[in-house]
This record gives sequence, structure tokens and C-alpha cells, in this order.
Amino acid sequence: MDSDQSRLKRINHRLTAAQGRSGTVIPFQVEGRLVRMVGLTLEASGIQAPIGTRCLIESPNTPSIEAEVVGFSGERVFLMPTGTTQGISPESRVIPTGKVYQAPVGDHLLGRVIDGAGTPLDGKGPLLFDEERPLTGKMVNPMDRAPIEQPLDVGVRAINTMLTVGRGQRMGLFAGSGVGKSVLLGMMTKYTTADIIVVGLIGERGREVKEFIDQILGAEGMARAVVVAAPADTSPVMRLHGASMASTIAEYYRDQGKNVLLLMDSLTRYAQAQRELALAIGEPPATKGYPASVFAKIPQLVERAGNGSEGGGSITAFYTVLTEGDDQQDPIADSARAILDGHVVLSRRLVESGHFPAIDIEASISRVMPQIADQEHQLTARRLKRIYSTYEKSRDLISVGAYSKGTDPAIDEAITMIAPINHFLQQSMDQKVTFEEGMNTFKTLMTQTDHLPGVIPANGQVVQ
Repeated sequence: MDSDQSRLKRINHRLTAAQGRSGTVIPFQVEGRLVRMVGLTLEASGIQAPIGTRCLIESPNTPSIEAEVVGFSGERVFLMPTGTTQGISPESRVIPTGKVYQAPVGDHLLGRVIDGAGTPLDGKGPLLFDEERPLTGKMVNPMDRAPIEQPLDVGVRAINTMLTVGRGQRMGLFAGSGVGKSVLLGMMTKYTTADIIVVGLIGERGREVKEFIDQILGAEGMARAVVVAAPADTSPVMRLHGASMASTIAEYYRDQGKNVLLLMDSLTRYAQAQRELALAIGEPPATKGYPASVFAKIPQLVERAGNGSEGGGSITAFYTVLTEGDDQQDPIADSARAILDGHVVLSRRLVESGHFPAIDIEASISRVMPQIADQEHQLTARRLKRIYSTYEKSRDLISVGAYSKGTDPAIDEAITMIAPINHFLQQSMDQKVTFEEGMNTFKTLMTQTDHLPGVIPANGQVVQ
């Protein structure tokens, strides 16, 4: 009996000792090897990692390079580097970290400029944050979203009166290059009544980042703004992350009950980054070289904006869409127009004539305006749009002197009113016009012009 007890004690002692040693065992780490590199696409074998996993690529005599898993085929894993590929060599070690990119969120982000990985770019020291959230966000049940019922003052008279934007609306800003979309975004950032502004500068020129912050946004705009910058020289993965980062930060503030204005410049560069990534891993091109995944990604990004649950916050979003060659039927422009709640079109002809902001009110529309504007406001806006459209259709006849006054009362009215209308639609970039001020000027304009010669007032009797 004694021998059995002593044997049990020895066994227990050995088990206890083995249990203590097991806590110090180094975790087993799987490594793969880099077997192929074409363009920016890296192929590795010997590892299994989910999509989105961050991996380290280690080569002799060079610092580690970070890459993200973007696809796989059989036993091969496709990776896309998030930075430079300088120094990568054949048979480099590929080490999965088991981590994914996340967005730092919190009130300490206000006034800061970060990149697509959440790294500070402004030289203001380490980034303080309350928590980290996945870049993919969380889908909102459409039945749980609060309806759009209140207008948002963006500080731009032409938009407030003619294209009234509601809290939680998603708008597109369609423009070619060099027609003032960045300046218009800066005006909305400084003059809006939204609580928080989140700006995503995706795929634009690097010099424009500092210019936008210093010259357009200014100290007043930055005080309640967060800027996420992923310029054109960053990898496609970082440009995609930049857009997702901005959306995730906006979602955080919406969850805190804030009214957020999300400005993303541009949705086209986001689509082009997805095209680069998809083509690199072998997805076949479809419409004008854009793979099908591009047209699936756009709605996924846009649908993250909008209202939260009843009584919560909102994300009102403006996505700029670069119409190449001023082609409004560009596939990205066409896809965005179908999914957004309205669009503001900037006209190159108006810019060349010195009209700013160059908003083409004929081609622009706010689909939510009938829900948030009263009947009088809507009728007045339609009347102004009708007069403006009448003049534009007859512009050539009027310019060459081929039109005789008195031939058509509608054209006579348009000729009489076009000057005050154009003056009303223009606004200096350093001029703030509140929603109430714009509406008062709007009503005064349309009331006073009723008494001008040639104008057709509400009673239909033309003043001679």
C-alpha cells in the first residue's frame, strides 16, 4: 500500500512539474516562402491565412515588409504589400501575424491627420484613441434606420435652397478635373452645422493633402474634423483602407449620437484601387476594364453612411466622382448615381465663365428634398429651375440676336431674370451663408422679380 501511495506522489509531482513547464513553451509559428512576384502581387506557399490577414515578409539584410492577404488559389496565397517592395528577394520568409488592420476611434482623433493604417501624418505625436474597430464596419438593418426628416445646413446657398440635403443622405459630387470640387468640399467642411466632419482624401495628389488642410480647411475646419489621407502614391490596399478607415471613424461618432458630415474625395480613386487589386490577382475585366468586384464594393462602402437607429446620430456623406473627360456615362459615375440619394454636377462651362460654385442646377438633383422641404420651397425651386432651363435652351438664339422680344413670354421672363438668378447661385469661397439666410434671399428674389417687366408671376399676368 505504501509503495502505491509513493508511486502516486511521484506521478503527481511529475505532472505538476510538466504543467508548470508548459506555460513557458514558445507558441508554434508557421512560416511560408515567397515563390512569385508579378507587379505588386506576391505569391506565397506553405501558409494558410484568412483574407485581410497582415503578414511580414523578411528578406536578408532588409527591414521587414508588411503585406495583406488578398486572395488564394489552391495552396498559393496572394498578398499585396502595403508599402514599398524594395529589397524583396526570392524565397523570402512570409510570416502571418494573425492580425488585421483596425481603425483607432475616439474623441482624441479630432484635429488629427492619419493614413490608411491609422498612423499619424501631422507630426503632433502619438495617436490617442479609446478603442479599435474593424475596417469592415457593421451592417445596419434597413428597417432599423431612422427616416431622413431634417435638413442639414452645408453653408452653400445653391445647395441649401435648390438641392436641399437631409441628415443621413448620401450625395455624389460629379465633376471633371479642375472645376472646384475640393474648394466646394472645403466650404462645406467649414460652414456646415454638423457636429463632426470626417474627410477622406483617397488617391489624390500628395501635395493636395497639405493644401486642402492648410488653405481650404483651415484651423476652424480642423478643430472638429478628422482627415484620413491615402494619396495616389500609396498602394491600392492602403487606398482601400483609407476609405474604410474614414467610414469606420464616421460610424463611431454616429454611434455616439453625433451628426457627422463625411466627405470622401474621391469614390473614383477608390474604385480604381479595387480595380488594380482585382486585376493583379487574376479577376477578369468587365465594363471598361473594371472587374465585377468593383461594382460590388461601391454599394458596400456607400451603404455604411446614413442614419442610425431612431434617436441616434447620422452620417451625411458627399462622395466626389471624377467624370473622366466630363463623361457623365462613365461606368463608375453611372453606378454611383444609381446607388446615391442624389447628385451635384459641377460644370466646366460655368467655371470658364467665372461662375462659382459651378453647380449645374439643371443636371443636379436631391432625391430626399421632397421629404424635407415644404411645398412652397419646392414650388419656388422648381420655378427657378424652369426659368434657368428656358434660358439655357435659348442661349444660342439670344446670344446671336436671333430672338425678338415678345415672341415667347417664357423666354422674355428668362432673359429678365437670368442675371439676378446667376448672382443668387454664386458664392465666394470665404462667404458663409446659413440655411435661413439663403432661404430668405431665395424668397425675396423670386418675389421681387414678379414685378419686373416680362416676368410671369403666380397670377399669370405679364408685367409690360
